Amino acid sequence: MTSFKKINTKVFARTGPELTEDNIYWKKYAPPVLIKEFGPIDYIDFSPVEPHYFATTCSVRVQLYNPITKLATKTYSKFKEAAYGGCFRRDGKLLCVGGEEAVIKLFNISSNSVLRIFSGHKAAVHRVFFTADDVHVASFSDDKTVALWDIPSEKQLTSFNEHTDYVRAGAVSPVSSDVLLSGGYDKIVNMYDARTNKKVFSVNHNAPVESLLFLPTGGIFLSAGGTDIKVWDALAGGKLVAKITQHHKTVTCLKIASNGHRILSGSLDRHVKVYDAGTYKTLHALDYPNAVLSIGISVSRTNCLCHYRVKSTVTSILI
Repeated sequence: MTSFKKINTKVFARTGPELTEDNIYWKKYAPPVLIKEFGPIDYIDFSPVEPHYFATTCSVRVQLYNPITKLATKTYSKFKEAAYGGCFRRDGKLLCVGGEEAVIKLFNISSNSVLRIFSGHKAAVHRVFFTADDVHVASFSDDKTVALWDIPSEKQLTSFNEHTDYVRAGAVSPVSSDVLLSGGYDKIVNMYDARTNKKVFSVNHNAPVESLLFLPTGGIFLSAGGTDIKVWDALAGGKLVAKITQHHKTVTCLKIASNGHRILSGSLDRHVKVYDAGTYKTLHALDYPNAVLSIGISVSRTNCLCHYRVKSTVTSILI
């Protein structure tokens, strides 16, 4: 019988992931508490003022949760159809909400009452934001328009109709109350100046736009849609600065964190990616068992990172 000489093979030690400050920092964000909402959660937003309640827009209501007890403290249910995009004003006193009813409702946090109803859109309003001066509200609608509303007079100040498909993403400049961004399912991102009531420029994202984000300086913005995140220079007329392709399914949301030094993206691929806001390099990844639909970051409670996920008919909130 032929004998074979055994081959000596070297066994190399497996190298683990490189431990960086970001790896250590973000690994501390564990999901110890699970809050269930019986319906898809569309949007999450933290109050900028203490005790930093967070609002979840779900089905036909918006609920305010205490970040300490994780219990619902208030419910805004004056909606006949689905509510979308509940967002706090910077002083934490007002909450604006869009919805399928094609109106924007403004709530007083202290009294739960509806202060204003802005009517004029002809289709669902998916995103609403307060402008930097806190006296106007920007709305982004499925009727393919973007509108700017005056809170004291309850009147529409201007409207832009440059899109040819649903507008479900928007952003307001952090440094100018007159500059708006809109992203549509026509794959186009438009920047507007309310002072001239004109479009400043357009850029093509090459995929339906799901989320937009201004960096704190207001000169750079990001668009998310498809599997890509694109970085644009607004001061250079919409020049493409970088392209981030770290997800393999649709990117649903963008958020700024760590005092403007980090960017977070959530995706249907069940991942949240963390990027450096200066180099746009991926620093860390968080994995979750279900698709991530929205992310909320508290201003001061650094241990409060929320991910909103859909599982069958029950939507879960991780904190």
